[in-house]
Amino acid sequence: MSTLPERADVVIIGSGHNGLVSAVLLARAGLDVVVLEAAGVLGGATRTEHPFGKVPGLGQSTGSYLLGLMPPELLATLDVDIPVLRRDPHYFLPTPGGAGSPYLLFGTDRDATRAQMERFFSPRDIAADEAMQVEIAALRADLAPAWLQEPASVEEIADRHIRPQLQSTFIDLVRGSVADYLQRFQFKSELLMSMYAVTDGLSGLNAGPDDPGTGHNFLVHNMCRLPGSDGTWMVAAGGMGSVSRTFASAARSAGAQIFTGTPVSAVTVSQGAATGVALADGRTVAARVVLGACDPYELMSLVPEGALPAALTSRMASVKRTGTTLKLNLALSGLPRFSCLPEDAPSPFGSTIHLLPGSAGLSLTAAENRGNTVTGGLSETDSPMAALRAMWADVQAGRLPAEPTIEWYLHTTVDPSLRDEDGHHSSALFVQSVPYELAGTTWDEALPGYVDRLLELCDRYAPGTSALVADLMPLTPPGIERHFGITGGHIHHVDNTVAFDERMPYFTGLDGLYAGSAGAHPAGSVIGAAGHNAAKRILSDLR
Repeated sequence: MSTLPERADVVIIGSGHNGLVSAVLLARAGLDVVVLEAAGVLGGATRTEHPFGKVPGLGQSTGSYLLGLMPPELLATLDVDIPVLRRDPHYFLPTPGGAGSPYLLFGTDRDATRAQMERFFSPRDIAADEAMQVEIAALRADLAPAWLQEPASVEEIADRHIRPQLQSTFIDLVRGSVADYLQRFQFKSELLMSMYAVTDGLSGLNAGPDDPGTGHNFLVHNMCRLPGSDGTWMVAAGGMGSVSRTFASAARSAGAQIFTGTPVSAVTVSQGAATGVALADGRTVAARVVLGACDPYELMSLVPEGALPAALTSRMASVKRTGTTLKLNLALSGLPRFSCLPEDAPSPFGSTIHLLPGSAGLSLTAAENRGNTVTGGLSETDSPMAALRAMWADVQAGRLPAEPTIEWYLHTTVDPSLRDEDGHHSSALFVQSVPYELAGTTWDEALPGYVDRLLELCDRYAPGTSALVADLMPLTPPGIERHFGITGGHIHHVDNTVAFDERMPYFTGLDGLYAGSAGAHPAGSVIGAAGHNAAKRILSDLR
């Protein structure tokens, strides 16, 4: 193992995927690069672990679950190849009824998807879905180059990158709510609106469906452009740790040194410039440049008070949010069986499985609704969008929602390399939303009962699922904070309601100090563009 040097050209704090992307580019430019990681493993939240004490051989992506938003141009620049596996189908919307109950199973078979839409929804929903997909594809293509550039305002990006006929739509989407955007297409079924609102608009946010900026998160989550993805998210073969291992290998090949278990306690500053870092064990590393690949709030806490521009610290404080997602990682002894699916249906397990409040109403007939007005198969009293709003009201009040939205993943059917010799499957419930702090109780007290509640919800759709659980690893928002070292447990570092040049800048305003993590442009997720852009800014400034 190499010895930690006393001096380097660049010290990078944190070995998340963005920090490793920066390390590759800076080392290839001839700079002496040192990466310092507080945890004992690489990758930040982009890691594969073996977290199950009762099933020690089972691999699991414990933080990020899918790879979708990384620009293919970035991978070409880095000259690396991350093995990815296509999920087909990629969306599954079950209902809790028995055989013959409605469901949607989206995949490459467009005719099958359309047939399901016709059978269970309406021609209006088909037209709305197709119109939205066309518009999002156009915005995705237009916006893509902006992700690998310095950020600009929403209006400036619209002028530079978005085709004229979509500029006002783009501005309204980025600044507005996901609910307003979806309403434009006049879906008849609120369940479809709810599915899109949750998986793309609310994922990872401290926000409800009507809040400004949720439209930006919706657009971000539709920026999937990896080859073969067809606009969908993909599975990284070997788990998400494959992403960080690939970048770490490229960084080391370029000459970068990476040290784990080496927490930084402070950024050293002298005469108005960053001069290096001090470590928790008392050692120091001097550097021309310090790059914070940790979350922005962690980086700012390492800098002496008053060293950063007041305008930056006040702006970042104003957009600071805690996390509102719960991750329940599961080891399963077998595959569940969804009661709504016919025997000959394609396997749904590689897809994002949506368990949505209000989905039970889809399987009710007008007679069973006892005369209530039916909209797309749902009674007005069972409105899924109303359920989303009620869920967010619970979270704001510090209450655990009785029926939160759940994205259920089970990727070992797509990537069997993670399974142990006994054939266990790794699975996860990605729960949105829950409070960071609970009113009248604590997470330690409430978590066991809430885990039982979440498994009960799974049993409603796939009876017997809870009996398949061999072990579990829950991560509450405070648990995410502790496990991955992310301030407030916010998986996007800075809420994705905050867009473009309102996020953490690459150059902090303190000479020699830069930032390049999920909290910077373009957004939070496994993207890597912030690491690329921060490195390019450093190289430009050094020249």
